[in-house]
Amino acid sequence: RTIGDRIGEAKASGNLGNTLKILGQFDEAVVCCQRHLDISQEQGDKVGEARALYNIGNVYHAKGKHLSWNVAQDPGSLPLEVKETLQKASEYYERNLSLVKELGDRAAQGRAYGNLGNTQYLLGNFSEAIAFHKERLAIAKEFGDKAAERRAYSNLGNAHIFLGRFDISAEYYKKTLQLSRQLKDQAVEAQACYSLGNTCTLLQDYERAIEYHLKHLVIAQELGDR
Repeated sequence: RTIGDRIGEAKASGNLGNTLKILGQFDEAVVCCQRHLDISQEQGDKVGEARALYNIGNVYHAKGKHLSWNVAQDPGSLPLEVKETLQKASEYYERNLSLVKELGDRAAQGRAYGNLGNTQYLLGNFSEAIAFHKERLAIAKEFGDKAAERRAYSNLGNAHIFLGRFDISAEYYKKTLQLSRQLKDQAVEAQACYSLGNTCTLLQDYERAIEYHLKHLVIAQELGDR
């Protein structure tokens, strides 16, 4: 501010916003991220504007998740305050998405699609969540980003469960399992086995369900995860 560096002030405000978000001070975080957005727009800095929109989305997303932890309910059956907060997150992610499309930034589009999928899932809009996660999946494959691909499969599996499409969920969870093994991520492998066990139970394939739950148990014991 002293040297009149507006772009520097914008970036510093954005960093402050992100830090406040991590500290759980969501309302203060929004103020700082909004300053980042305002200055970026004033300076015609499209990249900064996109980043600020994404960051504000993240703050509302984190706040929504934080508020919903206090109410242990299925996605979709949320109190009004939580719904409104997640709706705001979604709106900022949408604005970010249209801007990064304009900028031709595919990686940023992938991030926006993933977060839109997650917010729509929490809001109980499972078909919309699936559409966004499919876009996320396509971009992850484009970039050879195995970790993002794995997350997309997992999220697609979760959303199909709520639409009662258990067989499709099982296919996505199997892909999650394959990738978690490729990535040598045992915690995620255990989680995939757990999801597959539950899905096989829903499909009334009890033998297979037992196999997956036993695999989950073995990994949990190996990791010493009580």
